[in-house]
Amino acid sequence: MQQIYIDSYFRSGYTRFMNYISNISTHPDKKIIEERLRILEFFDEFGATATRRAFNKSRSTLFLWKKNLKEDGGRLSALAPKKTKPKHFRQSLISPSINHFIKDYRLVHPGVGKETIKAELDHYCDKEGLPLISESTIGRIVKDLKEHSLIPITNKLSYYAKSESFKERLVQKKKKLRRKGYTPAYPGDLVQIDSIVIFTNGLKRYLVTAIDVKSRFAFALAYNNHSSLSARDFMTKLREVAPFPIRRVQTDNGSEFHQCFREYLEDEDITQFFNYPRRPKSNAYIERFNRTIQEQYVSWHLSELEDINNFNHNLMEYLLWYNTIRPHKSLQKIPPLKYFIDNFITNTQKSNMLWTLTMI
Repeated sequence: MQQIYIDSYFRSGYTRFMNYISNISTHPDKKIIEERLRILEFFDEFGATATRRAFNKSRSTLFLWKKNLKEDGGRLSALAPKKTKPKHFRQSLISPSINHFIKDYRLVHPGVGKETIKAELDHYCDKEGLPLISESTIGRIVKDLKEHSLIPITNKLSYYAKSESFKERLVQKKKKLRRKGYTPAYPGDLVQIDSIVIFTNGLKRYLVTAIDVKSRFAFALAYNNHSSLSARDFMTKLREVAPFPIRRVQTDNGSEFHQCFREYLEDEDITQFFNYPRRPKSNAYIERFNRTIQEQYVSWHLSELEDINNFNHNLMEYLLWYNTIRPHKSLQKIPPLKYFIDNFITNTQKSNMLWTLTMI
């Protein structure tokens, strides 16, 4: 029986060793096999310690490669990576009748969400004596049905006039950043922003509001629409009047806080937090300010909304009073601007303009 000594073939030349064993020119893992052969050659010449430092391969790995070569009769294909696909797969415990129900339901009602399906499915499971499944499980079943083309997939198409063809429109959703318990330490660390819809005399107006969580400094402006352009315009004006730089904002998931608004924040390096759906308590500060400004100002000036400029002009008078004179219980009964100056302005020297002129 012929014996193959890898060491001797390495010493006599890497090319000779490869030609002697087999031809791997068409192997899909050719580059990996050649790399492992070079590592084995280096190992036989310089030892395990140097090989570990040079290639980060342990002694046991190198001997495993040699063992695979020996057991496979010296064929270089033995150095190819083994398949990692599991031999046994976990079987689904969901009743096939539930899968059939979801498939039939989506065929009758295309595009409905897992929340809608669950209400009908729970009734079906109770009737058939089947265990209930969660909304997440329903979502996974729907996804699996789409992947196997058992239910239709609604894809948006775009028409290209130049080529006179339709192409699938692929929209990549950006992951929304959540606040997740973040607590601001200084004014401007977190400003909550929201919008209010106002109906009056057949008109529809929108009031965009903002409040700083730390100092309670607030701002608001009325608009004829609540597009992302209006929200961006509001943000630029807010930054002009705020006595501190704004580093983070928190909004709900409304369309006005996407597109132009979000692009502006990215350009200005301002972080945007989004609320979780149906959780207004996570935006509690701005919700409370919305109630205050509606009860104390908007409800008494509805007739002025026909002229947005006039309404905003008078609104500024209210906001000046709110930020500089009105005492806030949460701020030890002092106005937001005074709270900001007393607690966050390090330069204690005051301007002479703050004092009454007594010179005659």
